[in-house]
Amino acid sequence: MPAAAAHAGRRGKRDRHGRPRGYQAGGGFTEPVVGAGGGGKREARQLLASARIDALALEREARRLDLLAEVARRYLDLADAQARKAIAEEGIALRERTVQVARQRHRIGGAPESSALAAEAAVVRAQLAHERASVDAGAAWRRLALLWRGTDRDDPPATVGVITQLPDIPAVDSLLTLIDTTPALQRFADEARVREARLRLAETRRTPDIDWQVGVRRLQAEGDVALVAAIGIPLGSRARAETGVRAARAELAALSIEREVEDVALRAALLEAHGRYVGARSDVQRIDSELMPLLRRTEQAAEVAFRAGALPWLEWAQVQADIVSLQNERLASALDARRALIEIQRLTAQPFIVEAEGATGVTP
Repeated sequence: MPAAAAHAGRRGKRDRHGRPRGYQAGGGFTEPVVGAGGGGKREARQLLASARIDALALEREARRLDLLAEVARRYLDLADAQARKAIAEEGIALRERTVQVARQRHRIGGAPESSALAAEAAVVRAQLAHERASVDAGAAWRRLALLWRGTDRDDPPATVGVITQLPDIPAVDSLLTLIDTTPALQRFADEARVREARLRLAETRRTPDIDWQVGVRRLQAEGDVALVAAIGIPLGSRARAETGVRAARAELAALSIEREVEDVALRAALLEAHGRYVGARSDVQRIDSELMPLLRRTEQAAEVAFRAGALPWLEWAQVQADIVSLQNERLASALDARRALIEIQRLTAQPFIVEAEGATGVTP
């Protein structure tokens, strides 16, 4: 035993007096073995950590959808500026043709010079609108390039015509069935697992941590060896754990209410976005099929009448202004529909994108 005790003293740590750990003032050394009873706490902690890791995956997916939606919104800003630029170019062409005809009418005495001057002023206003749209397009491209990790020195994508490509989407009842599979609601399932793991961990704290030690002690005076054991049982563990258990149960019960509130909010947002999309898409289709062709024919008839001296310049200019105004109204409706579509895509995590024939440019 002296050899064993000396060996234990050499390999063990020493206390503040320089004596080997396990040295007993009353006689010799001990070789302690320490243990503890955890009551399932280790398994509960592992379950909690695993649930938290699973929750991170859905959080990343939700952030990915938000990022894609932001990219699409910035892309729409670029498409809006480029479309306004194209509308302004057409407006300039219409007004320049009016200036030419008004000058001809003035030279032959068929119209006052004020008609030609007013037509030239309308050209300048259209040029100003074109310049503003060009500036807005450059700024929108720089904002989009930041997310695309590009630079404003790169050529921006051609987006003319992309905005008005509005695909068919499923009926609202079909869309509502997709809400349950979205990350916004699926995260509640992972959060439920996290809170259940917290509840299990809190329940394990009802069981006290039992510490025990077993060692061998050499009795110097008697020249003998004794087995020494110690056990520690904390009192009041169950009472102290009850508060945590009740709090964990309350958090778990509140999660179902939180999910119901989120579910109602998502469905309301989806219904609103669907209604906006359907209404704006219908406006664009009516403008393309009925209003715009009618105004085009009116503008042609007004030009013929003005050349013949049967119509004052102001009425022809008003028809041209109506054409430009209707094009801007069509663009605003298409933008509203596209923004509603982005919201639908974000809420349902579905693309709903159909490539149109003859489409040009890049669709986000």
